[in-house]
Amino acid sequence: MSLAASCPRCTSPLRQGDEGWTCLLHGLVEPLWRPDKVDYETFAELIGRAGDLPTYVPWPMSPGWSISDFGCVAGSAPSATVTTTVGVSDLDGEVEVSVVAEDPGVGLGARVAGAKHTDPGDQVGVGQPAVRVRADGRTVPMWVVEVDSGDDFLGSSVFAGEADGRWLWLVLQPASAALLLHDEWLLADVTGFGPNALEMPFGGPRPAW
Repeated sequence: MSLAASCPRCTSPLRQGDEGWTCLLHGLVEPLWRPDKVDYETFAELIGRAGDLPTYVPWPMSPGWSISDFGCVAGSAPSATVTTTVGVSDLDGEVEVSVVAEDPGVGLGARVAGAKHTDPGDQVGVGQPAVRVRADGRTVPMWVVEVDSGDDFLGSSVFAGEADGRWLWLVLQPASAALLLHDEWLLADVTGFGPNALEMPFGGPRPAW
C-alpha cells in the first residue's frame, strides 16, 4: 500500500483493531493516509480516497514550485485533505504553503498549523478578514489564527475560514510569506483537473507536520 495510516492530530502511528484505528494519545480516530513517496501515482490514490471532498492546491503554480506532500483523512468516509507545496519567493527565500480542507472536529488543520485547539473556533468571523482567497471559484474570507511558533524564529502565518460547511486552513512558512496572499489568491480543487493533473510537479522537502 502506497499510502500509510497515521493519526490526523499528531505524528503517532496507528494500530488497527476490531473497533477501528487507535492512536495512543487520541484513542479511536479516522486515519490520515499519507504517502512515503510523493508522486503522481500516490496522488491519484489520494484523490480516489478523497471522493467528493475538495483537495486544494495553489494554481497555477509559479515556476519552480512543486507538491511536496499530501494526505487524506478517511475511514468510513473522507473528512479532510491536505496538500503542501514548496517553492522560492524573491522576498522570503524558501516558502512552504499547506492547505487543509476538513470537516469540523477532525483536527488535521490544527496539527499542520501547530494550533492548540481542534478547530480554529472564535478567531474566525470576528472583525474584518485578514485575507480573501478564491477556492474553486468562490471567494472565501479568512482570519488570522494565533499559534505558538516555539523556537522557530521565522514562524508561520496561519489563516482559517469556512468554505461549503468545512474549515479551510492556510499555513505559510515563514510567517512573512503571508504577503503572497494578495486578494483573490487562487486555490483549485484538483479533483476536477482531469488530464491537467499530469502537469502537476512533485518533489521538494517534506514538511514537518
